[in-house]
Amino acid sequence: MNIITKVAEEKIRRAIENGEFNNLKGKGKPIIFEDETWIPKELRSAYRVLKNAGCIPPELQLRKEIISLWDLISTIGDDKERLKRLRELNFKILRLNMLRKSPLSIEDFPRYEQQIFEKIIG
Repeated sequence: MNIITKVAEEKIRRAIENGEFNNLKGKGKPIIFEDETWIPKELRSAYRVLKNAGCIPPELQLRKEIISLWDLISTIGDDKERLKRLRELNFKILRLNMLRKSPLSIEDFPRYEQQIFEKIIG
């Protein structure tokens, strides 16, 4: 969850506690979450099949590997092994940046994201 989403969720939580959502139109009705309008029409069927098969885009898989590797590095005591894993991490980050065509966001580093969230919410 990115920092903007966390801030929004916190504000929503506070509004719920204050009763600001008690009399909204549509309360109690189901929300449809399967909005595929952002997916081009010619790709919707393929995306649905992949989703049902449990496949994820390469960017998401690589992001998962980066987070796992980041956590692993913090537990390694051997300097030589840590350096090897850091090089692997740098390579994966480079690949992810090339796939995304944009730099990593703060959500890729949850330790910092939580600190920023706490500063914004106060």
